Amino acid sequence: MLSKAGHAVAKALGIKLQDHDRFRELDRPGASMMSDRTDHTFVEEPPLVLDYLGSLAPSGKELYGYLLSLFPFLSWIGHYNLQWLIGDLVAGITIGAVVVPQGMAYAKLANLEVQFGLYSSFMGVLVYWFFATSKDITIGPVAVMSQLTGGIVADLAIALPDVPGHVIASALALLAGSIVLFIGLIRCGWIVDLISLTALSAFMTGSALNIVVGQIPSMMGITGFSTREAPYIVFIHTLQGLPRTTLDAAMGLTALAMLYLIRGTCAYAAKRWPKHQRIIFFLSTLRTVFVILLYTMISWLVNRGLPKDQIKFKILLDVPRGFQNAAVPVLNQRIASNLAGYLPATVIVLLIEHIAISKSFGRVNNYTINPSQEMVAIGVTNMLGPFLGGYAATGSFSRTAIKSKAGVRSPFAGVITALVVLLAIYALPAVFYFIPAASLAAVIIHAVGDLITPPNTVYQFWLVSPLENGIYCTVCLSAAMLLFRILRAKGRFLGRVKVASMLGDHVVGDDSRAEYGTFTGSPEAPFRNVFLPITHADGSNPEVELDNPYPGIFIYRFSEGFNYTNASNSLSYMTEYIFAHTRLTNLTHFDRPGDRPWNDPGPSRRKLKAAAAASASALEVDTTLPTLKAIILDFSSVNHVDITSVQQLIDVRNQLDRYAAPDTVDWHIACISNRWAKRALAAAGFGYPTMRPDVPHLRWKSIFSVAEIGGAQSAAAAAEFEDNEKELLDRRLSVHGSHHHKHHNHQERDLEAGLSKSGSHAAVAADDVVDAAPAADVAATSTSTGTTTTEDLKAGTITAAAPRLNCGRTVVAVHGINRPLFHVDLTSALQSAIANVEARGEGGEEEEDGAEEASAGGASASANAARSASGSGEATDTASGGTLSSRKKSSIQRS
Repeated sequence: MLSKAGHAVAKALGIKLQDHDRFRELDRPGASMMSDRTDHTFVEEPPLVLDYLGSLAPSGKELYGYLLSLFPFLSWIGHYNLQWLIGDLVAGITIGAVVVPQGMAYAKLANLEVQFGLYSSFMGVLVYWFFATSKDITIGPVAVMSQLTGGIVADLAIALPDVPGHVIASALALLAGSIVLFIGLIRCGWIVDLISLTALSAFMTGSALNIVVGQIPSMMGITGFSTREAPYIVFIHTLQGLPRTTLDAAMGLTALAMLYLIRGTCAYAAKRWPKHQRIIFFLSTLRTVFVILLYTMISWLVNRGLPKDQIKFKILLDVPRGFQNAAVPVLNQRIASNLAGYLPATVIVLLIEHIAISKSFGRVNNYTINPSQEMVAIGVTNMLGPFLGGYAATGSFSRTAIKSKAGVRSPFAGVITALVVLLAIYALPAVFYFIPAASLAAVIIHAVGDLITPPNTVYQFWLVSPLENGIYCTVCLSAAMLLFRILRAKGRFLGRVKVASMLGDHVVGDDSRAEYGTFTGSPEAPFRNVFLPITHADGSNPEVELDNPYPGIFIYRFSEGFNYTNASNSLSYMTEYIFAHTRLTNLTHFDRPGDRPWNDPGPSRRKLKAAAAASASALEVDTTLPTLKAIILDFSSVNHVDITSVQQLIDVRNQLDRYAAPDTVDWHIACISNRWAKRALAAAGFGYPTMRPDVPHLRWKSIFSVAEIGGAQSAAAAAEFEDNEKELLDRRLSVHGSHHHKHHNHQERDLEAGLSKSGSHAAVAADDVVDAAPAADVAATSTSTGTTTTEDLKAGTITAAAPRLNCGRTVVAVHGINRPLFHVDLTSALQSAIANVEARGEGGEEEEDGAEEASAGGASASANAARSASGSGEATDTASGGTLSSRKKSSIQRS
């Protein structure tokens, strides 16, 4: 009833519904190419929108798996053991000792008081392990995010003068965290793949340089200008302010020098005494803690007992004990509207550093992270952190590297780190009072120095892609290059050549054994067909001569997909090439001069009359060029088509049909990997042959690739292979001993063919289908090796390399028989194109002769049907024979 209602609505709206089976020739009785081998044939149905929408709805099992994936710790917490705990204790305490001074330093970088860095550090390491898919990542304040937050707080201090800076920072973290959490929950973590490695490296390098330049004045005690301006302006002001340097420089420069000195000494010691590398590593890791404690003690000795206005250099002073700023974050419409413009940059910074670091350490330590779940972890952390007064936090490169080298065993190490930070928040505020601000600036400079891309890495980037280098323009350049490649994409015209594989001086398969999946027993066995760009644009050897595989047949491969962005350019290149390498089918097909288009006036009337009286050579046309017969489109790089690209393909089809009139151009499409793309092409009329109303007796020769049901993976095939393997070897030896025993030779060939069939579930050779279907209706099928020739089909012979079907085996078409112009590969597409071009050239006489002979029965029936299907032996041999034979047969045909 629904179908009737749908048809009624379509009729009322004037919609012309398409026939589901447009190629009705195959519906005729006896037309099934495998009618004596199976009770059914494969007819491909188009995908339905409702089916697609239904596939998007998760099943109960998928929903359960999704909920379970939100808490990855459930999969490993039950296996937690003492050995893991020891490793996590060492790594957790080490990171805690590092994150405390770094968190306070980064808070200063964010224009906040130092305790807010501790709050963010505590929440990051405490929450992350619940949602982590990485054991190495440490979430907390980082230099780049702190720099961005500080800039936003400074900018909004003018627009929101009554709102404290930490309130703005907490609101920013809450908004950005909710966005990241949403992206993670809908499992769209793949969006980070839009950011290239060079863009990430350039961003980190630029940010690090910006931070270093901005921290130099603090380290030197130089004041009197804003450090939030452009780096070059800050650098100029710093040079101008050198005379105003204070005692802070002594606490900053010496601290920076000591940090690098300790690291360099430890690196040298690790090479000098490799047995003590682990101890040396921990000493190097704790250099930040040591320097901060050392200069805090110096500051205490210098400034103890002095009032705040008489201290010798800038120190942190009072740091509140505990979570004094824990409260519900303030987020109203006024704050949110002012923060909206900063959210994209904040979200990007939160994601790119964390995902890039987690992926990198996952590869190094042999595990895989889930980017979407990592986004959930970042989102939850930044949504809960503001309730303790924290600001935006993400994965830290330096602390992650330390944690990995410290031997962390699971994400539970974050809990240990959280306890260390909690101890610092409650027990060490009195010590924090004397920490020199210049020493914290030195810690920041030392930490971000590792974010600067080394010159050698930049040089390697240059070798790979010179145009993708740069700091500020990398993302724009990468996007521009991508769009340019897509918009100006040109496909490649392919030629065919036979190749063989060589192992040393031995041609694989050119002996009595079947090696590397090669069938033996025929001179053609070691060779296979490959299709390469005619221009050798893929870098193949230019000495290998390639040409169009058959006169008037062109194979065109799309290079950058096929959609509205590149359809026009790609198809224009294709038609220009075809026009340049073919000629009009009928040079005098315009009855009157006025019928010609203005842009193609053609030859003069005198030449037209001379051509009609003599030959086409009287016209200024290169008659050595072939006429356009068929086009084979390689869709191996196409996953999706749209309305614009399909419509332009229809326009080109109509254009080339007019060019080839009164003939029509056959369009074969190979290697379609998407059902929806196939549905779109079928709706546009592709996949079906164009019937010739002027020659009704000329029937289309349908060539299909077929495969055995079950194939090599079936239990029956495996058992048969095992049972017959020994017998095959014995029979081979007996056959080689005496070639006059035809009975044994025949048995061996059948057995070997059966084993070959078990070992490969590729397409069946053409002669098998001749045996399998009525001779009058079956043309041929494609072969996986491409070595079956028309001469074989004419003579009714069977090559040893061609696998035969054993009686009782069931074969089916790989692609739907209702769409005979969609092919599984280029070889089958080329076979079909050549067979039909030659059958069309022979006219209807051989078709009628073949039908009469087939109806008469006898041994010659299948041979004549094959001749009707594939045409002359020369042409099919051209399709599988290579360049030289192709050129030779082209000249023969032209002569």
